[in-house]
Amino acid sequence: MSTELQTDRRGPTLLMTLSGPATRNALSPQVYAAGIETLNMAESNPDVSAVVLQGAGSHFCSGGDLTRLAHNRQHDIGLQAEQIGAFHDWIEALRSFPKPVIAAIEGQVAGGGVALSLACDLVVASESSRFTLAYGKLGLSPDGGTSWHLARALGRNRALALLWGQGTHTGAEWAAMGLAHKVVPAGQALNEALAWADELASMPAHTLASVKELVNDAGHTDLPAHLQAEQRHFIVNLSRPEAGEAIAHFLGRRAP
Repeated sequence: MSTELQTDRRGPTLLMTLSGPATRNALSPQVYAAGIETLNMAESNPDVSAVVLQGAGSHFCSGGDLTRLAHNRQHDIGLQAEQIGAFHDWIEALRSFPKPVIAAIEGQVAGGGVALSLACDLVVASESSRFTLAYGKLGLSPDGGTSWHLARALGRNRALALLWGQGTHTGAEWAAMGLAHKVVPAGQALNEALAWADELASMPAHTLASVKELVNDAGHTDLPAHLQAEQRHFIVNLSRPEAGEAIAHFLGRRAP
């Protein structure tokens, strides 16, 4: 049975759960479509301030479904191209989504599951988590933006060493490389991610969106253009009532 994407509300946070424990939540085309639809609805819902992504059971995501890959390789390679395209559409949707997206990682994370975690804004990894880049062992190259994210996070040489090394890394090792942001005891990744989402919800939504857009654009704009973008965002946000209340509170005039 293919993995499905289940959704649930935890206060102001939308929880997305990859649910296919029999395959360690292997990715499926149904998940890609549901993921994009869910993000579209969450973006337009003012009651949703953040999204947390987790895997059902004791693992996050084992990546692509190898049975489906083998079938497509033999029967319809064009279909596989369409399915990778759909996966990439979801990756782009996660990156451009204007609200925070936090990955809560337990257990095994491999292949496309690693790509999903890298596409999230923040990653909470438990001490049980194990990140594996197994593309080379399968005679494959990365997808889901894995090489893009790793090259930008680690630099060219470290990204090559990681992708060619095909090893497995703990949550602590992932954090040491800057690829995870918090490491918590096993079983606590979701609780920590939800708490972090609640903390972020105390900030104005437009402030969070501005920061994410500016950081996303920083990699492909020169400094003068980026300074102009920062100026535009700053002036727009300064004119909002939330900024006026917060500044007044800081100056001790009145409570926000």
